[in-house]
Amino acid sequence: MLRAYGDGNLFGEQFGENSPRVLFLHGWRRQLADFEHVGQRLANGGTTSVALDLPGFGASVAPKEAGGARHYAQLLLPAVQGLASEPLVLVGHSFGGRVATVLAAQHPELFRGLVLTGVPLLRGQSNKKTPLRFRSARWLHRRGWLSEARMEKARQRFGSSDYRSSSGVMRGVLVASANEDYEVELRQLHIPVRLVWGELDAEAPLLQAQRAMTMLGGDATLTVLEGASHFVPTENADDLVRVIEQLL
Repeated sequence: MLRAYGDGNLFGEQFGENSPRVLFLHGWRRQLADFEHVGQRLANGGTTSVALDLPGFGASVAPKEAGGARHYAQLLLPAVQGLASEPLVLVGHSFGGRVATVLAAQHPELFRGLVLTGVPLLRGQSNKKTPLRFRSARWLHRRGWLSEARMEKARQRFGSSDYRSSSGVMRGVLVASANEDYEVELRQLHIPVRLVWGELDAEAPLLQAQRAMTMLGGDATLTVLEGASHFVPTENADDLVRVIEQLL
């Protein structure tokens, strides 16, 4: 059953009956259901958790203005503060992991640990390159030499599937987050951090996690799941549960 959180524009589902000890943030174009199996497994063991639909996804209202993960962290903070009767284990996948990294760096008092999986944390380490024709179209459009209609055709032809499927403020959110880098936040983290990565993750290559490890101080580990893809929460839920239970 969905519940409203924060200012009432965020919706989520609680797994278990006690005070939440774990909070889940899903990836781009995903929903809280990605963490249903993980949440149920934890609840069966006596640990209550909450999975939120991020603004603009699932049941949660889209933000009024575009912004990246740092903006989303501000939007989520009231809901997190309302949940945190004790420090939480914060779990983030993909885009949700970007938001989680910012939250944990800026408000460490709210969290006892951070689990990240498949998170594009650093710029310049993607397996995908923007086609030259698309980059040229953007250059011409910025200078007013290419109409908006023709630019949109180029977006639909050359843009990523995420980019093509988004519009309005959510396209702005995607662009803003794609241009962010979280090295500063990674170096600020002073709580236990667990990176859980699919060996074959094509969206956030393993190199992202390996380089992030060089920026994390103190209690940080990297677990590589052999043969796993980007979608660890749904395809390797039991591995994720084990890591969360260790932090608890």
